Amino acid sequence: MTATVVTPSSPIATAAGRARDWLTNPKYGPVIVTAVLLVGMFVVGASRYRGFTNPQVIANLFIDNAYLIVLAVGMTFVILTGGIDLSVGAVLAMSTMIAASLLQAGWPPAIIIPLILVATSLLGLAVGLMIHYFQIQPFIATLAAMFLARGLCYVISKTTISITDPVFIALAQTRIPLAPRLSITPSVILAIGLVIVAVVVLHYSRLGRTVYAIGGSEASGVLMGLPVARTKVLVYVISGFCSGLAGVLYSFYTLSGYALTAIGTELDAIAAVVIGGTLLAGGYGFVLGSVLGVLVLGTIQTLITFDGNLTSWWTRIFIGALLLVFIVLQKVLTARRT
Repeated sequence: MTATVVTPSSPIATAAGRARDWLTNPKYGPVIVTAVLLVGMFVVGASRYRGFTNPQVIANLFIDNAYLIVLAVGMTFVILTGGIDLSVGAVLAMSTMIAASLLQAGWPPAIIIPLILVATSLLGLAVGLMIHYFQIQPFIATLAAMFLARGLCYVISKTTISITDPVFIALAQTRIPLAPRLSITPSVILAIGLVIVAVVVLHYSRLGRTVYAIGGSEASGVLMGLPVARTKVLVYVISGFCSGLAGVLYSFYTLSGYALTAIGTELDAIAAVVIGGTLLAGGYGFVLGSVLGVLVLGTIQTLITFDGNLTSWWTRIFIGALLLVFIVLQKVLTARRT
């Protein structure tokens, strides 16, 4: 038997070099690590818990987190420009309250849903204008929007408002069969559709190229003649729209509106985007990576549920640990490239 000699120009060495370049690239490295982590978690779950790899368990990850996927899409646009949006959880709650209260007053869903999307988009527009034209830090501007939206929730009602509208109930109970004993909900279809649109916009449109350019260097984007001002405002409009849509999907999921809904969800969305490989400094990241980040968070919760001996607080502990690891990973990869 002869030994295989690996030379610098051999196919094995070339493949290894390419893999190393991908892993050390701040654009692809974190996403690859997230994908490997997700696969590893499923391997651990399959080896420890019976039924963990049941296709419906995987489908439930999308069903239970459809609203968070939508939030993460909007947050990805914002973080890619180097911004942040702390208002998404409160805007989601406000959307559920608007939906529940107007449905209770007899308004038709065909008017309520577009109204919510327009209102939340306008709130995002106001935030974007404050950030760009008044030079207010995104942290402060979106924090103000968070307090505003959460306060409006209490103005609408201090108690839970149940949703009894037949359309909302039908959408909440509808299951779309994919195979025997495997189904998803309309919310999953809407979330996946939004992800596809976001991927096309970010990678095949001028808006997407400008978003990445702003995250890389806003000053360079201005010198290149890119519509920096319009794009910076528009990403917050997109985030507001996604928050409103997430609120509608959450209304389908819970069939209620409550002022304390989604407290801390903005942190889950940020965590999913960062774990999915988007740099907090902006310029690098993918929407599909953010989806992987959401699935990682959902898989952690599923593992804890299957275990049965751990409380839900362990989810926060694991997410915090992962977030720290990925922030350090981002710092290491970007330092190597500079």
